[in-house]
Amino acid sequence: MTSNDMMAEIRDANLSYLMLAQQMIRADKATAIFRLGIAKEIADLIEGLNNAQILKLAGSNMMLARFRFEDSAILCMLTHYNKERSLAQSHAAILMAGQNVEEIL
Repeated sequence: MTSNDMMAEIRDANLSYLMLAQQMIRADKATAIFRLGIAKEIADLIEGLNNAQILKLAGSNMMLARFRFEDSAILCMLTHYNKERSLAQSHAAILMAGQNVEEIL
């Protein structure tokens, strides 16, 4: 993969993330804040972005989204449970809900 290809992939991932995040925030801000793991102030900023701003932000040379899992137990819970997947996802959501946004980010 060339550097230009990688930059195009990052831009596409950023654009998809920003568009999804904005749609989630506009539909249900409280749920979006939890699912995205962002602060209310960031949610407000994303909600107010126009298309040109989203394209400009998506074109940056760094990924805007990142893994929220600093705790390996949460990541293992989401990836290694085979039988009760919905129970594992609920348990992981409960653990993440107990963390402050600053800790998640």
